[in-house]
Amino acid sequence: MEYYLVKWKGCPDSTNTWEPLQNLKCPLLLQQFYNDKHNYLSQVKKCKAIIPKYNSKALKPAIAEYIIKKAKQRIALQRWQEELNRRKNHKGMIFVENTVDLEGPPSDFYYINEYKPAPGISLVNEATFGCSCTDCFFEKCWPAEAGVLLAYNKIQQIKIPPGTPIYKCNSRCQCGPDCPNRIVQKGTQYSLCIFRTSNGCGWGVKTLVKIKRMSFVMEYVGEVITSEEAERRGQFYDNKGITYLFDLDYESDEFTVDAARYGNVSHFVNHSCDPNLQVFNVFIDNLDTRLPQIALFSTRTINAGEELTFDYQMKGFGGVSLDSIDHSPAKKRVRTICKCGAVTCRGYLN
Repeated sequence: MEYYLVKWKGCPDSTNTWEPLQNLKCPLLLQQFYNDKHNYLSQVKKCKAIIPKYNSKALKPAIAEYIIKKAKQRIALQRWQEELNRRKNHKGMIFVENTVDLEGPPSDFYYINEYKPAPGISLVNEATFGCSCTDCFFEKCWPAEAGVLLAYNKIQQIKIPPGTPIYKCNSRCQCGPDCPNRIVQKGTQYSLCIFRTSNGCGWGVKTLVKIKRMSFVMEYVGEVITSEEAERRGQFYDNKGITYLFDLDYESDEFTVDAARYGNVSHFVNHSCDPNLQVFNVFIDNLDTRLPQIALFSTRTINAGEELTFDYQMKGFGGVSLDSIDHSPAKKRVRTICKCGAVTCRGYLN
């Protein structure tokens, strides 16, 4: 008779028991067990290892160890997914998936919804004036009075070219929450999945629903630090092969966004030399041109299941770029190899 070692929910390992199949009323867990066993054997075969004739009625210790690790990982990722959805302040749900390896949630990452200023940096998030419109799409809203075009068309697609700043209606404006000039404020509207990539790029982000072209997808947020501090951190990040520094040099180069420890879903978006997301500078309540918010818009229709990417060295949008700190001879930095696989790949991220 076949017996299965059962870990009882909420109980310590000391209470584990061996149970016959007839006692197990958990088809989902059993299916996961068989899937994990199959995946392990498939991985071993890919490594061209010699596999002895497998006895389905007895698990090899290595297989049993893998299944236990996979079960613990699945629980950890589910808890992380629940935590992310508790912390987010937008409509779109966040899912987590890893069918590639045993990597669990990042140990030193904290989800935030907006910029986190480093000590000594002040973010003034209170506008001094706003519009008095009842319908900003048809009236001459305050951005238009300042010579700035309304950024969207009637179906909420961005219509201005990259490099043009977006001035949004703010907390001082009299228009309502459904104003067509309040798209970024509503946050991510799409369900997205943080998933483990199979090409060696670590975690990535894919959309679970279709995204129309020129639509707002997400903001890039993190810790706001000085450019001097960014230069110091950049040396450390380069040695680890990670890239999370985003220069805010729309009009000056005083500040940088660091999403290494603090960030949102955008923390996990990978680079591509042929991306499907484009960066725009956005001003809402904070009109300080040194501190624009960074919004990512789709450059084309993105189908469900497709990975989201943007170019870390994207140009032509007001000077904003990821990890583009000056490579001076005195502080020559390690170049990170690009793995995007695009036909137009430049070979390096920086």
